[in-house]
Amino acid sequence: MIGPVAHALVICTRRIGDVLLATPVVRSLKATYPKAAIDMLVFEGTQDVVSANPDIDRVWTVAERPTPAAHARLLRSLWRQYDLALSVLAGDRPTLYAWVAGRYRVGTLLADSKSWWKRRLLNKWVPFDNRHTHTIAMNLRLIELVGGAPLATPVVAWTGEDAEQVRGCISAVSRPYAVVHVSPKFTYKMWTVEGWAALGTWLTDQGLTVILTGGSTPSERAYCEDVMGRLPRGTVNLAGRLGLPALGYLLSRAAVYIGTDTAVSHMAAAVGTPSVVLFGPSNPVKWGPWPKDFPFGGNSPWKTKGTQRQGNVLLLQGQGDCVPCYAEGCSRHIDSLSDCLQHLPAAFVIDAARSMLSMKLPGRREPLSIISGRV
Repeated sequence: MIGPVAHALVICTRRIGDVLLATPVVRSLKATYPKAAIDMLVFEGTQDVVSANPDIDRVWTVAERPTPAAHARLLRSLWRQYDLALSVLAGDRPTLYAWVAGRYRVGTLLADSKSWWKRRLLNKWVPFDNRHTHTIAMNLRLIELVGGAPLATPVVAWTGEDAEQVRGCISAVSRPYAVVHVSPKFTYKMWTVEGWAALGTWLTDQGLTVILTGGSTPSERAYCEDVMGRLPRGTVNLAGRLGLPALGYLLSRAAVYIGTDTAVSHMAAAVGTPSVVLFGPSNPVKWGPWPKDFPFGGNSPWKTKGTQRQGNVLLLQGQGDCVPCYAEGCSRHIDSLSDCLQHLPAAFVIDAARSMLSMKLPGRREPLSIISGRV
């Protein structure tokens, strides 16, 4: 049986979005053990998404491919430092980290014969479902194993310095704004430049300032510049200029958010912003953004097929009998395009944005510009 928990570790060594979707586990642990210090172990380069999280005491980082010496140092530092270690991933390394770090260990595992040795490393485990259960719901089954109450909304947090940075970046914006996140990390999740241009023009015609966001890699910035060149005067390009905590603050004040299947879309959903999220080949049951305050229960807020809305999120799915195909683009690699998104009409996205702008959400603050001083 699990004993008193004064120090716990949550392990999520994967992408930024995965780390964000593990924050409900951290919050649920904090609610269950309010006096405990909760740490996370994540891959280097993903820690920004939890750097301001008030529930987390320390963030450990490890390289995706660490040198043997660096890996050994990490394992020595983690050895039995925690009363409880939870791995939200079914892989070899995260399960090993849980065994090394925790005196009591729980995790998700594949229910196959090859995972027999990992089951011996854990005190309790739940079978991992990669198709029919949302990532957050999957993660929170670990909380049920330790007798806690699951809290499902991801945690997006920022500091006062982050807020000041945003105010400085958009000091000239004097009216409500829309955040349009145009560049996902992977090509197969991209929409079209022409579509973004038509949407941005429509948003501007509605009296909104369009704020463009995107990734910081050279290819992502080039894509954003291409889109920016087709948008109306007054559009603000913040692509690559904000860290994730500052971006969270920006999203929380937006009148509407439109983006593709990225970590930023999960952030917009979590802070309660009316959000339109474009989905193509990805599985919405597993990866659809969790609406703010949507209750935990069942497997997912989302169905496999169709455009659908839950709370503050409208999930707009590309068309085609093959959607979702669960593949990385039509050519089956991350740098290939997806026809279901490339052929998604701008009119569909504009209609979705119109419907979300007209929504009255419970507890949602009036969208105001930052320069007004009323935020």
